[in-house]
Amino acid sequence: MDWLVVAIFCIAFYALIAGYIKYNSIWAEHITFYGPILAVKTDRVDFFDVFRSYSRFFRLYGSFGAILVVVISVIMSVLLIFGFYKTIQSPPPPDGIYEIQNILAIPGVNEFIPLTFAVLIGLFLTLVVHEFGHAILCRVEDIKVKSTGILIAVVPIGAFVEPDEDEVQKASRRSKIRMYGAGIVNNLVVALVCLVILIFLMGMAMPNSVPMIHGVYKGYPAEMAGIPPDSLISSINEVPVESVEEIGRILEKSLPGEEISMTTIYRREQHRYTLTLAEWPEDLDPWATSGFMGISYYTPSATKEVFDRFIAGPVGPLFLLYLPINSVIEGDSLQMAILAFDTNYAAVWDVPFNGFWGVVQIVFWTFWFNLAVGTFNALPLIPLDGGYIMQEGITGIFERRGRADLAHYVVTAISTGMIAIIVLLIAVPHILG
Repeated sequence: MDWLVVAIFCIAFYALIAGYIKYNSIWAEHITFYGPILAVKTDRVDFFDVFRSYSRFFRLYGSFGAILVVVISVIMSVLLIFGFYKTIQSPPPPDGIYEIQNILAIPGVNEFIPLTFAVLIGLFLTLVVHEFGHAILCRVEDIKVKSTGILIAVVPIGAFVEPDEDEVQKASRRSKIRMYGAGIVNNLVVALVCLVILIFLMGMAMPNSVPMIHGVYKGYPAEMAGIPPDSLISSINEVPVESVEEIGRILEKSLPGEEISMTTIYRREQHRYTLTLAEWPEDLDPWATSGFMGISYYTPSATKEVFDRFIAGPVGPLFLLYLPINSVIEGDSLQMAILAFDTNYAAVWDVPFNGFWGVVQIVFWTFWFNLAVGTFNALPLIPLDGGYIMQEGITGIFERRGRADLAHYVVTAISTGMIAIIVLLIAVPHILG
């Protein structure tokens, strides 16, 4: 299937429908437009009042969340400053994560975030969870919610909640801080739940012994023969093989310069290759006397080991944010791409049901977006939630000291400083790299 044609068709279809709705003012009380983005909203928001029955719990939840946001805000600020210092010391080249299209987390544009069903579901749920956190705390704190809805640009891309701004301004400082922090806490709680589900799911997947090529060494027989990565090896010299060990037993009797035949399956098609074996590179095995094909194998047990190591430590789950980048620009050296991307690696796993890896990818991207959005939103930078919490806190401190007039300048200086660091982190590789 040509996905580019499908994408163009979907965009054109959306443009026609959206244009017709806008031109004819259909459902004007429920539909509005922000540029090309269609917003479907409703003022029937009484269901948020249900949470007022649990006001005590949600106030405690919001207060805990505000403290957590402050802690994360400090940690993220320190990490940004440290990252900026390292970037100035040794400017990286302007490629990979520093390429312009990779700066924003836009699915299909950012090469680390594919435009897949799992990504869209994860992103949509993240934004809904975040906005509903604000709405729930608004009602708990007696702040009116005027409307809520979803944002659509070909597909649903998010949600929004519109509180009454006058009532927000009149609310107490503590109420506003709890309300601003609720979205972040919701994201972090959902990320934690998804991590637990991900651990459970990975415990259900069992590695099998099917030999699959993970990568080919440049300048060696497999690459020169044109064998692509992700190929399943079905036979060597017409002898069927079902494991890497069987291949090893066949090749241990071979010599450099010897020709062998290999049959592979790639994208459900069978291919046959002839390879002239080479000598083993000294850095891999200086004592080997057998022939070398120039391939590395995908080992699902390594995926399990790396995943278990990531989740074992208190900050290990944060490294899962790096997984999409590793999968794309580092050749999946962690061998964990199957958690986030559609790969051929499914053939080397025994799983409990069809569509298992699709479920894993939905859970992973829901975890990924919630953790990324939650931690980024905690930065002390207006208009992020962490910035508004910082503003309320600093204003309160200066008011108690009778110098409320200085609060604005301090808040502006902190926000401006954070913006400058983020911009320079992006610009320095393009200027000095």
